[in-house]
Amino acid sequence: MSVLRGLIALAVALVGTMPASATTPREDIAAQAAPAPDYALPANWATGSGAPNAGPVDVFYVHPTTFRSDKGEWTQTPGDPAADKWTDESVVVRQGGAFAGCCRVWAPRYRAASFNALQSEAYRDEAFAFAYADVERAFDWFLANVSKGRPFILAGHSQGGKHISDLLEKRIDGTALQKRMVAAYIIGINLAEGEFGPRRFKSVPICARPAQTGCAVQWNAIMAGSDTAPMLAAYKRYYAARYGTDDGWKPVCVNPVTFDLAKPASLSAQALGAAPGAPGLGPMKPLRAGAVAVTCESGLAVVYTAPGLDLAPGPGGSMHFHDVGLFFADVRANAALRAKAWVAANRRK
Repeated sequence: MSVLRGLIALAVALVGTMPASATTPREDIAAQAAPAPDYALPANWATGSGAPNAGPVDVFYVHPTTFRSDKGEWTQTPGDPAADKWTDESVVVRQGGAFAGCCRVWAPRYRAASFNALQSEAYRDEAFAFAYADVERAFDWFLANVSKGRPFILAGHSQGGKHISDLLEKRIDGTALQKRMVAAYIIGINLAEGEFGPRRFKSVPICARPAQTGCAVQWNAIMAGSDTAPMLAAYKRYYAARYGTDDGWKPVCVNPVTFDLAKPASLSAQALGAAPGAPGLGPMKPLRAGAVAVTCESGLAVVYTAPGLDLAPGPGGSMHFHDVGLFFADVRANAALRAKAWVAANRRK
């Protein structure tokens, strides 16, 4: 799969000692990887928590790439204390936590593709496929032991967003599970409008309204004033390579403040709360309301941030590492709204 290739420039350029090749990248990855996580064990879930009186909706959240792979590893090892601590404190709380206001969040530890794999043309897609197999097994356990027929939200960012998009395509779109899906928050990858329809997601639409359910949300944040041409060119190139045409290509951007396709721009006064400071160890700083204006332009969420947020852009002005934190309280409120809407609609049936 190629959906993350437009973001590879964001990966840290690390040089490690590459393991000797076994036979193929797939065999190399399998030979080096830790044993598959047993999702019946609580240790293999980064969180299984949420609001004290969480309602009938659960969240299945998949974290992004968090393993630096200094020794050239292809995958993250669940249970590694340092890697788990960084994953939990730098990402899971700051992303998955946005959904904990309404629901119980379940975040599997999985053998995620490492930064090392993201930089390797030969290993990248195989590492993603290897990681996805863990995510799918975790989802099966979640369905059987947590959800048990309840409604659920899917959420993921970057690599996690890619796995959620694959899960949506392979396991939910057009199946009975689609009726139970409140929404899918697929954040920080390059989904295009043309993928919703015959090409990929045949039954699940893009969320057009803030309370709509059974749909998918997507955005990529970039700092205002940045040159968006390189990012957009990369997205278009990989879309065309996958589908053999650029027909229907335009990145999906649902404004993460309004969550309304008819309202692509929002003022800073409308923003409910951003998480200041770069992702890192330790608790989040208090949220700041009214600190981010955003407008969807050419399929990207162009942001204007208030002074003092301390959110440094990445290469090319990308705000990839802050895709959720910039809109933390807004995502929290929208997830609660959609959960409430799903419950109300299905009680009437």
